[in-house]
Amino acid sequence: MALLRCSKFQVDKVYSRAVNVPTFLKKLMNITGMSEQWVTARIKQKGDSKCIPWKSLKDAILTHPDVRKRVDVFALSIYGLVVFPKALGHVDEAVTDLFD
Repeated sequence: MALLRCSKFQVDKVYSRAVNVPTFLKKLMNITGMSEQWVTARIKQKGDSKCIPWKSLKDAILTHPDVRKRVDVFALSIYGLVVFPKALGHVDEAVTDLFD
């Protein structure tokens, strides 16, 4: 949610609008720099959340042509495995929120 700037506002009201939040697919595409097809093929449903296997991210780290994206994918992997270890061998979609 984002606050709005209102020229005529009332003191006892809250003004807000929904923020356009990108999907897990779009976030992974931005972080990894990979195509929609690549990301879609690797997203898995684990329990009640979506995730991407660590092996897919490892392969991207080793083969991605853009060094900056390699570092981003490596950071995503580390955050996923250390901070959110509930999905063993997978990186949970909650981790992508750290990359805003």
